[in-house]
Amino acid sequence: MADRKEKTFRFVIVGGGIAGVTCVEQLSSQIPSADVALITAGPHIKAVTNYKQVSKTLEEFDVEERPSSVLVEKFPNLTVIHSAVKSLDTQSHSVETADGRVFGYEKLCICGGGTPKLLTWDNPYVLGIRDTDSAQHLQKQLSSAKRIVVVGNGGIALELVYEVEGCEVIWAVKDKAIGNTFFDAGAAQFLIPSLEVDKPGKAAPCKRPRYTTEEPGPGASQTFTADKNARRHGSGPTEAGSALGPDWHEGIVLRGAEQLSHRVSLEYQCEVEKIFTSAELLNSPQQTFRPENGSWPVYIKLTNGKTFGCDFVVSATGVVPNTEPFLHGNNFALADDGGLQVDDHMMTSEPDVYAAGDVCTACWEHSALWQQMRLWTQARQMGWYAGRCMAAHVLSEPIELDFCFELFSHITKFFNYKVVLLGKFNGQGLGPDHELLLRCTKGQEYVKVVLSGGRMVGAVLIGETDLEETFENLILNQMDLTPYGEELLNPNIDIEDYFD
Repeated sequence: MADRKEKTFRFVIVGGGIAGVTCVEQLSSQIPSADVALITAGPHIKAVTNYKQVSKTLEEFDVEERPSSVLVEKFPNLTVIHSAVKSLDTQSHSVETADGRVFGYEKLCICGGGTPKLLTWDNPYVLGIRDTDSAQHLQKQLSSAKRIVVVGNGGIALELVYEVEGCEVIWAVKDKAIGNTFFDAGAAQFLIPSLEVDKPGKAAPCKRPRYTTEEPGPGASQTFTADKNARRHGSGPTEAGSALGPDWHEGIVLRGAEQLSHRVSLEYQCEVEKIFTSAELLNSPQQTFRPENGSWPVYIKLTNGKTFGCDFVVSATGVVPNTEPFLHGNNFALADDGGLQVDDHMMTSEPDVYAAGDVCTACWEHSALWQQMRLWTQARQMGWYAGRCMAAHVLSEPIELDFCFELFSHITKFFNYKVVLLGKFNGQGLGPDHELLLRCTKGQEYVKVVLSGGRMVGAVLIGETDLEETFENLILNQMDLTPYGEELLNPNIDIEDYFD
C-alpha cells in the first residue's frame, strides 16, 4: 500500500464530526504551515457554533452542519478528502479510502465516532437514530404513523419521546426510571409531568386540552396523555452527516397521523425479546396474542410479557465505538467497551496514531471527579486536546493533561429544562459512602448534591438554578461542607454570597 501513496500529509484526521473538525481547527491554527488532510465520508462537517465558556469547566455550544468548504476557506493548508476509510496500515503510515486512493501521514488522528447499537439490522420496521439522515427518514415514516415503540433510555430517546406529536408512543426502558445515564429516579419523577402537558411555545390549542394520567399498574407501565388539535410546522432538515447535534429535532416536524398531541406509555425494566411481522404472528401456532383492532405492520414482544403492535420501532439504544475500518492488520489495544485505548496524550497503542471522541476510551488514570461519557462536550474537548498534543509532539513541546479532564461537566436540555451535570453526579463509583442533599420545587427546579466525606463531589441541576458556578467551585476546591449541613440547599440563603 505504501508505494501507492498519492500524497503524504503531515497530519491526517479521519472523521468530519465534532472531534475531527475541532482537531483540524486546533492543528491548523497551531501550525498554519502544516499540510492537514481531513478524510470524511459525507459532504458536510459538524461545526461548533455559538461557543460559550460558562465557567471554568462548563461550556455551551450549538452544533451545525456546514459544507466542508467552510473549513477550507478558513485554513488554506487543509485538504478535504470526501470518502470513507477502507483500511489503515500503521506500519507504512498510510490510509486507503473507499475510492481506492492511498494517502500517507506523519501523524494520524482517528475520530470515527460511534455506530448505533441497533436492535436488529435487517428489519425495515426498525429505525436506528444517530445522524441527520436517520432523523429525516424517521420524520417521513412518522407522518403516517399512529403508534410507535421507542426502545432506549439515553439522550436521544428522551428528546424523541418529548418531541413526537400526533402519535401514540410506547417507551420501553430497561431501567426503573427514565434517563438513568443522566440522573436519578428523583429527577426522572421531576421531569415526567412534562410528558403530560402541552409543550411551551407551540401553536395555541384550538380546544381546551384534556389531560389524563393512568397510574402504573403491577406490570409497571405509566401513560401520559395531552390531547389537542394544534399543529406544529418547521423547516426541513439538512442532508446526511455524522451524529446528531444536541438540538437535532429543531426544524424537523416529528408529527404523526393522529389528532392527539402527546400520548406516552412507559414500560419500565424491560428489554426487547422479539420483533415480528403480522404474518409471522398469525402463523405461529403457539401464539396466544391476537392483534388488537386491525393488524399492525410490526409487533414487539417485551421481556415483561407484553406484546405491542406498532407502525415502526425506533432503536435509540446508544452507540458502539466505530473502530471497524482501522483494526484489520494493526495491533490496536482495545478497551472493554470496544473503544481504541488512548493515554493522557490521546495516543493509541500504535505509533503516531491518536484518537478522539466516541471512537476512543480514555485509559489514563482519571481524576476522582471525571468520567468518560460519549457526549458532545467530550467529543469537542478530546478533539481539541488531541490537536494540541499532536502539535506539541511535532514541535517537541511539553504538554500536560488539559484542565477539562479534572471535572466532569455537561450542560444540556431535556423536556425544555436546562440540565447541568457536575462531577460524580450519580454517585458513580462512590460505593455506599456518600450522602445526597435534595431540593425540589415542582415544575421549576430540581437540585441534587452528592457529598462524600463532607465534600461535594457531584451535582445535578435542573431548571434555572444559577448554582452551577458556585457548585463547580465547591467541587473543585474540595472545601469541607460539614458545618453547613442541610443549610447548603436552603432556598432562603443566597449560597453564592457564602462562597464567593
